[in-house]
Amino acid sequence: MSEQLSKFQEYLQSQRLKLTRSRKLVLEAAFSLHEHFDAESLHERIKGLNVSLATVYRTLPLLQEAGLVQLALRKDGRDFFEHILGHPKHLHWLCESCQRVYETELEELIPILENKAKSQRFTINTINIHISGICWKCRKNENDSQ
Repeated sequence: MSEQLSKFQEYLQSQRLKLTRSRKLVLEAAFSLHEHFDAESLHERIKGLNVSLATVYRTLPLLQEAGLVQLALRKDGRDFFEHILGHPKHLHWLCESCQRVYETELEELIPILENKAKSQRFTINTINIHISGICWKCRKNENDSQ
């Protein structure tokens, strides 16, 4: 049994919920993707397996609560997720021009954030940093066109 399946099953049991075939398929689809995904793209991957879009929408919060996926960013009015089990914490740089998402590890910022949290008597559960701006490629294109 995979680590994510085991962790999901443990979480569901703690909530007195069952690991249904559909929930398992949503979990497997989420972990088969290695980029940010929204509910619709996740549903596309399992569409032929008789899993409704509504089930995908209902399962994503369960995967979040289980600590398996996180909301990565909101773009074009849609929520995009990523699986996080075994991945280093990172921040997202969203280019407002081309909509590309770049990632940077947070290893240098985590001690600063933890110290700030300690001084506030705050316990950090999740860190999710999203920065919007213009990437170097788009800036270069802007400069080239002048």
